[in-house]
Amino acid sequence: MKDHGRHDNETASGGPGTRAASHGPGRRARASSRRAELGAFLRARRARLRPADVGLPEGDPALRRTPGLRREEIAELSGVGVTWYTYLEQGRDISASAQVIDALARALLLDPDEHRHLRDLAGLAPPDTPSGEGEPRDRLRRLVDAAAPNAASVYDARLDYLAWNTPYALLRHDPLTLPPGRRNLLWMMFTDAGNRARMVHWEPAARALISQFRAAMGHRQGDPAFTTLVTELSEVSPEFREWWADYPVRRFRPATVAIDHPEIGRVDLEMFQLRPAEHPDLLLVLQVPAGEDGRRRVSALLDGQGDPGGAPEGGTPRGGAPETGVSSGGLPARRPGNRPHPG
Repeated sequence: MKDHGRHDNETASGGPGTRAASHGPGRRARASSRRAELGAFLRARRARLRPADVGLPEGDPALRRTPGLRREEIAELSGVGVTWYTYLEQGRDISASAQVIDALARALLLDPDEHRHLRDLAGLAPPDTPSGEGEPRDRLRRLVDAAAPNAASVYDARLDYLAWNTPYALLRHDPLTLPPGRRNLLWMMFTDAGNRARMVHWEPAARALISQFRAAMGHRQGDPAFTTLVTELSEVSPEFREWWADYPVRRFRPATVAIDHPEIGRVDLEMFQLRPAEHPDLLLVLQVPAGEDGRRRVSALLDGQGDPGGAPEGGTPRGGAPETGVSSGGLPARRPGNRPHPG
């Protein structure tokens, strides 16, 4: 098979698609080690395949000097040049786009774990997975239920709501009150007036969220879902439009969010962010009442007892058993009993 020079952005060192040179011996050594591991992984997965596995004729086994498929065959199946693929297996310093890495994963018949590993070695974001469907969604329901009385919510990479528990709906916001297609943490933060009024320090919290989202988006350049979200929020929220243009980037820092709740008064919530090991692209956020007074107020709210220490008058008692909220998309989305949503 001939090298047709396909995928011009995948070039050898020195070409227009070459990665920028790393600075510092430690970084260069790590990059070299990762490239070598990438080559070893590709060779191992290529060696385990037979021509029949990928729809090629077996031919005479005696003519194959090594087990598995030839480099030329993998290059042809994935639509890349033979020379470029050879350089990749050799651990040379060349670029590899997400499109081509995914094509190699398909050609090598990688399973989801292997596909993720290949992307990690190539320095790319994890592949999109249907992690919000079926049994994983059921696990998310059970996870946020178990977090009560702490508020818990789970988001996908775009910060769309996947699951939340009753404490979250009562203390912060009921995502089911957002329009379908807008059940997203950024959309709620920048467009929901009730949430904004309830937060004692809305602006720093909103700025921190947009900074975290900007950092996350760096791993998903060109993803149309991210681009659409940014475009739509920029059209409706002057603050989002202005702060996004400043290009803030900051990953999560431990913080406490103050909530002025209409029924139980001020509650300080300590924020924690965690990621399920089986779905590291998902984000679990826990909001834990800070201090004994905060825990007592939240417990009273969940028990439907009103404010134990002087809540504003006119609060509506709440009743019913806690239930978990889940996002739509073919799965049931339940409101918390007969409780009105907060805000």
